[in-house]
Amino acid sequence: MKKQGFTLIELMVVIVIMGILAAVAVPKLFGMIAKSKASEIGPAAGEYIKLQDAYVSETGLYVGTWSTIGYTMNGETPAFKYEDVLSVPQNKVSTDIPTTAGKAWKATAKVGLNECDKGSTWVLYLSTGANGNGLTWGAGVKDATSGEAAVLDMDDACSVLTPQFVNFRTQSGS
Repeated sequence: MKKQGFTLIELMVVIVIMGILAAVAVPKLFGMIAKSKASEIGPAAGEYIKLQDAYVSETGLYVGTWSTIGYTMNGETPAFKYEDVLSVPQNKVSTDIPTTAGKAWKATAKVGLNECDKGSTWVLYLSTGANGNGLTWGAGVKDATSGEAAVLDMDDACSVLTPQFVNFRTQSGS
C-alpha cells in the first residue's frame, strides 16, 4: 500500500517552524517599515539647509521663506507634516539672520513610528555663524510625550530612526 500526504507530526513541525519564523520576522519588518517612513526626514532637512545656505551666500545677511529660497517640499506626506517656522515679518520674503538659535524648519510625525509617538517633532534651528558670517545650524528631536524639540535635544527613540537628521545638530553653513 502506497502512502500519500504528510503525517500529523510532520505538519505540526512545519507549523511550529513557521510560528518561530513569524515571531522573529514580524517585529523586524515593523522596524524596517518605520525606518523607511522616517528616512524622508534627513534628505528634506538637508535640502532646506543647502538652499538656505545658498540664499545667505547671495544676500549676505538674510534668510528666506520656503518659496523665496526655492524649497519645494510638499507641506504633508503620508508620514509627516512639514512647516516653515522661520519668523519672517508679514508680507516679507526674507529676514535678518537671528543672532540666537531660532526655529527655521519643522517636521511633525503624523503616525507612530515604533517607539516614536505620533506628534513627535524634528526641528532645525539657525543662527548667525562664527564672526557674524553665514549660518550655524542646530537640530532637535523630541517624542510627542516630551514636548517640542529644542536645540540639541535628541530623544533616543526618534533620533535613532533618523541618523541623517541627527548629523545636522551642529553644522556651520556658508
